[in-house]
Amino acid sequence: MLDKVSATDVEAMMAEIGLNARDAARRLAIASTDSKDRALRGMADVILAAKDKILAANAEDLKQVEGKGLLPSFIDRLTLDEKSIAGIAQALREIADFKDPVGEVIAAWDRPNGLKIERVRTPLGVIGVIYESRPNVTADAGALCLKAGNAVILRGGSDSAHSSQAIHECLVAGLKSAGLPEHAIQIVPTTDRAAVGAMLSGLNGTIDVIVPRGGKSLVARVQNEARVPVFAHLEGLCHIYVDASADLDMAKRIVVNAKMRRTGVCGAAETLLVDKAVADTHLVPLLTALTEAGCAIRGSAEVLQASLAATAATEEDWRTEYLDAVISVTVVDGIDGAIHHINTYSSNHTEAVIAEDPGVVARFFNEIDSAILLHNASTQFADGGEFGMGGEIGISTGKMHARGPVGVEQLTSFKYRVHGTGQIRP
Repeated sequence: MLDKVSATDVEAMMAEIGLNARDAARRLAIASTDSKDRALRGMADVILAAKDKILAANAEDLKQVEGKGLLPSFIDRLTLDEKSIAGIAQALREIADFKDPVGEVIAAWDRPNGLKIERVRTPLGVIGVIYESRPNVTADAGALCLKAGNAVILRGGSDSAHSSQAIHECLVAGLKSAGLPEHAIQIVPTTDRAAVGAMLSGLNGTIDVIVPRGGKSLVARVQNEARVPVFAHLEGLCHIYVDASADLDMAKRIVVNAKMRRTGVCGAAETLLVDKAVADTHLVPLLTALTEAGCAIRGSAEVLQASLAATAATEEDWRTEYLDAVISVTVVDGIDGAIHHINTYSSNHTEAVIAEDPGVVARFFNEIDSAILLHNASTQFADGGEFGMGGEIGISTGKMHARGPVGVEQLTSFKYRVHGTGQIRP
């Protein structure tokens, strides 16, 4: 791992990585499904065989962040164990089993002049993935890009550098075993921030799209500086609205799961909205369930009256992605109040409504413009794997090209194939 290199060296190194990726992308675009799947299954085998080496590398990363006062959610994302390594290998096999999107005919039609037109899926080309302290992303992103016929340049966070490097070595071994170019999945071998700037510049036109996975500051920088298209969400400021028609027991289960199952994921609920029509019956049980689960409450005036454990929420709380065992709670005036609050503060990632009234559900789905909307289900289902998409490279909250979980299909573009029999245009 190169920790200190000159600016000139970084520029030259990144230019070479870009050229190698472009060359690999051309070869991957015509690679067979069988060769890609053999590579993915080979990667899974090597990762399991290299378990001890990966765990040792992860222990080194964890040692380096000791005493830095990092949130438990950060440490959770960084930590690997035997179960999570087995999960990485299983995810690779699942991606191998997923349908290859490349070459799929999306639509076909005939024109009156006899031309036959097809819209066909094609790889995007070279994808740059910039991520923080999530070593599993190394495997997930590499595998998903490969399945979709793309070359990928990975730039992980400095906190997970050793873990990511160890996993990357396994991915390269899998590529070689299937006869695919080893530069199909490259990892930037330096923690120098100049490498990020080089990727955002597009590496002289060799990068086709950037995918950031990380905190608000990273994603904001990518969106502000990138000279190539970006698949990104700024943050996961997710809401749950409990309507007057909600079943209380269901609401308690969903709310606690949405907040506390894993507090550090982007699909974790950050704000709870309760219909004032049932505040007298539902608010205290919901707050109690959260408190007993170990969650801190930041609440409005009504919430403070209902719970001695709550502290007063500020305006900033409604705009905060805690990624921790903290939730902001307020009472709203029915579905109108819920829609207004969500449309005011949401990051357009994921929102859930707990209700039995179909009219309320219809309005929630129609009037809230977030990438993922759920009815009577936890926001923690905001995940490509849970959608049956064979994993994801991230959740996009933009509206161009890909929105929601970015899986294998979303990592493709398309082209038109037009078949004629000698037609000319008059």
